[in-house]
Amino acid sequence: MSRRETGRGAFGVGLANLASRISPFLIRDLKMSDALPPVELLVCTTCRAGQPTDIEGPRPGTQLFNALKASDLPAHVTVKPVECFSNCDFGCSITVRGGDARWTYVYGNFTGADDAELVHDGVTKYAATTDGLVPWRERSIHFRKNCIARIPPLEIPDVKS
Repeated sequence: MSRRETGRGAFGVGLANLASRISPFLIRDLKMSDALPPVELLVCTTCRAGQPTDIEGPRPGTQLFNALKASDLPAHVTVKPVECFSNCDFGCSITVRGGDARWTYVYGNFTGADDAELVHDGVTKYAATTDGLVPWRERSIHFRKNCIARIPPLEIPDVKS
């Protein structure tokens, strides 16, 4: 059966299944704004994920980038290749950022193209927010445990001391 016949997307997840996996908080954020700000998914293409430097062929970071570029990400998400996040000891790395009001995240310990679905899921949840804050329990274990950096938005909200 084709994806069209089963109603499943590029990663075998049907729309009903996807809707059941999205937090009410993310749905609220989607309803709050008709057009969410663009999101950039930056993928380190020089990452070797612990492989020796003499391995032939594309590096795991490039393989992850290619798999994500070919995936069905939300329309307002752009995948861009970058060179070296200087996180070489911790697998392939990505950065997710989007607009002046969203938090930016750097994640590591991805292994390459095999993790494309995992990244797709995390980035889709991030892209559905207005502030970049995906509720903790809505994040996959990998995204909870492998955050390298969390960078505040350019427009820092007032915080009561």
